[in-house]
Amino acid sequence: MLRSTGYSGKPLDILVGVDPLGTITGAQLVAHAEPILTLGISDQDIADYVDGFAGLMTRTQDQTDGAPDVISRATVTTGVIRASILHTARILAHSDRGGLDRVGFEPASWAALMQMEAFATRRVTLREAAAALPDANPPIPDKDGTFLEIWVSVLDPATIGQNLLGAPGFHKAMAALPADHDALLVASRGLQSHRGTAWRRSGVFDRITLEQDGTRFTPLSDGYQRLDGFQAAGAPQVKEASLFAIPRDRIDLAAPFSVTVTATRGAASLPVTVPFTLGTDFLLPAPPPPAPPPVWRSAWADKQVPLITLAVMLSILAVILFLQDAFVKRPRLWLWTRTAFLLTTFVWLGLVLGAQLSVVQVVAFVHSLLTGFKWDVFLMEPLIFVLWGFTALGLLFWGRGVFCGWLCPFGALQELTNQAARRLGIKQIAVPNGLHERLWVIKYTLFLAILALSFYSMKDALVLAEAEPFKTAISLRFVRAWPFLLFVGLILFAGLFIERAYCRYLCPLGAALAIPAKLKIFDWLRRRPQCGRECRLCEQNCTVGAINTLGRINPNECILCLRCQMIFHEPNTCTVLKRRHRAA
Repeated sequence: MLRSTGYSGKPLDILVGVDPLGTITGAQLVAHAEPILTLGISDQDIADYVDGFAGLMTRTQDQTDGAPDVISRATVTTGVIRASILHTARILAHSDRGGLDRVGFEPASWAALMQMEAFATRRVTLREAAAALPDANPPIPDKDGTFLEIWVSVLDPATIGQNLLGAPGFHKAMAALPADHDALLVASRGLQSHRGTAWRRSGVFDRITLEQDGTRFTPLSDGYQRLDGFQAAGAPQVKEASLFAIPRDRIDLAAPFSVTVTATRGAASLPVTVPFTLGTDFLLPAPPPPAPPPVWRSAWADKQVPLITLAVMLSILAVILFLQDAFVKRPRLWLWTRTAFLLTTFVWLGLVLGAQLSVVQVVAFVHSLLTGFKWDVFLMEPLIFVLWGFTALGLLFWGRGVFCGWLCPFGALQELTNQAARRLGIKQIAVPNGLHERLWVIKYTLFLAILALSFYSMKDALVLAEAEPFKTAISLRFVRAWPFLLFVGLILFAGLFIERAYCRYLCPLGAALAIPAKLKIFDWLRRRPQCGRECRLCEQNCTVGAINTLGRINPNECILCLRCQMIFHEPNTCTVLKRRHRAA
């Protein structure tokens, strides 16, 4: 059972089955609390994604070959799932197989070795052989005697080899073993010989075949040693005992394999197969498998072009905000620059790249801080990560307006539609200041409700977070059921008469950003002592009502549109500058 931490900061419970060969036999999503519903991804989509890992082999091939790709718009969640399943599958596939323990030794009898799974054995009776080899000449007696009883083991572990051969015999056998080879023990008794005599001429023990993961190997006379029996207490008397040198690059005796001894009589043959898996007492602890590269690295590599365009946008915005005086002193330049930037934000950043921040991400970040923050989770969505990083820095320098006024695709859509409405002559509604300030309470209450509800039920919090129209308008590009489209339509319709009506009164994300914006270090927006007392022109021209009757700019509501700064520097508009000009 995997319990990886997802984007929500809560565990992702996934059940994964892996067979000894490293093949994922099945994967099932048990439970999750991810905010996928806000992105148009259903629980069934995630469950189907997890099911897609069944049948993937993780031991014998690159573990990423054939693995399902992450789901667009749920990159973080499915990226965590993908990395967790693949890494855990490799751990399970390799956890039961370490290298041969060639040093550790403890005295043990034959019975103790059998209990520790040092041997695999099989017995074929004369009657069974007579039925399988009817053309044998001379005939095989049809009775209960032993035709072939065979034992298979690996002699390299000292606990096995030294107990069976004695210390001198074990060290002599290991010294004679060729380099990069391991020692396979095959011992037998009965009518059938596992060695035969043909190997003396051919140099190949053609009666014996080793098989492992589709690889077949027949022992050669090079490195072969004849053994004279066993010294362990209680060991059976055997007719033949052989040590075969097995090259490590062909067969790994620490992993499961099988030995087949084939008896041939005339045209018929009788293969006697002994599957063998060495007991864990004779294996060193398995080294941890190499961790796969973090999923977020491939995500960043795949998003190079979008990241470059986003970096260009953020660089342009930084220049605008740092050199704002140069722009606002040129009203036409300011107007065209802002309109072009907002259009790029809505079309490219929003509709094309889908980089719309959400209050759900704020909630996920809070939960992550409380349950164990992991950078990897947030790095899986490069565009969102960079956008949040710039927004966080912008909160310290300029306040929430860096995102809300310039980088929010839905906010850009509202402002652009309102500009069009103004050009068409639609009369704007001036919300009375008293009502305006009281309506602010709605968005803060909504944000706190979503955050509080998430601690009780993330699923219910996501339902309440549908108060954000971002999913419908930006993430799903207006392809959604009619109630959601109606909700977005009403918001945009209201915005035709009250610029950014949603941003002003309903946006929980704006409320979430306004709270840390209290830490703003710099005050870039210029004001004069006469502002609010002798002149209220900026207050009347602030389209979002962020300037109060005393002339102060409320950083919690300011979207950094810079209209007030344009008025501040315009000698033919600012009443203070006009008075000074007349006095001069």
